[in-house]
Amino acid sequence: MKISLLGAGHIGQAIARLLGGSGDYEVHVVDRDAAALAQVAGARITTRLADTADATALLGALRGQDAVINALPYRFATRAATQALAAGVHYFDLTEDVAATRAIRRLADGAPVAFMPQCGLAPGFIGIVAHHLSLDFEALHEVKMRVGALPAFPTNALKYNLTWSVDGLINEYCHPCEAIHDGRPIELLALEGLEHFSLDGTEYEAFNTSGGLGTLCETLAGRTRLLDYKSVRYPGHRDLMRLLLEELQLKDDTETLKTILRRSIPSTMQDVVLVFVTVSGLRRGHLVQEVFARKVFADRAAPLSAIQITTAAGVCAAVDLFREGRLPRCGFIRQEQVALPEFLANRFGSAYQQSRQVESIG
Repeated sequence: MKISLLGAGHIGQAIARLLGGSGDYEVHVVDRDAAALAQVAGARITTRLADTADATALLGALRGQDAVINALPYRFATRAATQALAAGVHYFDLTEDVAATRAIRRLADGAPVAFMPQCGLAPGFIGIVAHHLSLDFEALHEVKMRVGALPAFPTNALKYNLTWSVDGLINEYCHPCEAIHDGRPIELLALEGLEHFSLDGTEYEAFNTSGGLGTLCETLAGRTRLLDYKSVRYPGHRDLMRLLLEELQLKDDTETLKTILRRSIPSTMQDVVLVFVTVSGLRRGHLVQEVFARKVFADRAAPLSAIQITTAAGVCAAVDLFREGRLPRCGFIRQEQVALPEFLANRFGSAYQQSRQVESIG
């Protein structure tokens, strides 16, 4: 299968390595950064230097391919999907941006090719888990989804290191958050809904962030009383981000905030990804709660960070299941159309199966 991969950054490199090394994919990586492309060239991986912000250049890079994986920042998602439709190739991406996903869904309506955005960690795997757990209940009460991409060794006041896209991070902190409350779809403010909990003896906080639910609000509408998604951080992070975004009004000048974060907050490959889903409701007349909790750690030998492992595993498993005929061949594909057992049994999705199950929850 011929794959055009847009973006040779942190996540793109991991995707190229996984797909190229499998033997079943010819990966054509497209980026405007020659140095980044030089890091991904290898067996069954070719590269192309092109301006990924230019629609004509994108179209040329997609022609003749079977599918495209868009690993560019979220602001390029709609343009890339539009060119995928023009080129007649299947489209997959990692976006958490709600507006971009809605635009892609409109493109997918009646399209002869498949469009499957939001194939990463959250949205992505977290929605597959939550939907799978929900299927075993006669009546749902609450579906709570919590995800954190965290430094293993926090040392600064924010208790945070850059482990993925700064653009994506700020995007999820600044936009309204979808949820279901009292059975009705609503929008919540980002950075609100602060809560504290502990896993494996470590204290965490969680708060509303945008985009993590994917299409679950629509899928579970009328079925559950409560559905929400929150990002997990170490205690104190939320208050400092509110200071920056609201009191210093940097939510109105996000480019300055991104510059500050890139200059002042170190990136790290020593990270941990936390996935925590709780679903409660009635099963055979009894009130029951099911919990899915995992921690995924960086692989220093590869080397791959935990966020590289989890995000790349999500989109690579989606593409692999699509290639095997386990997903629809055209139109819009939701993450919850992926069966969790099939995902975990997949050679790429097994990265989550091999993670450590969390036993202690408080």
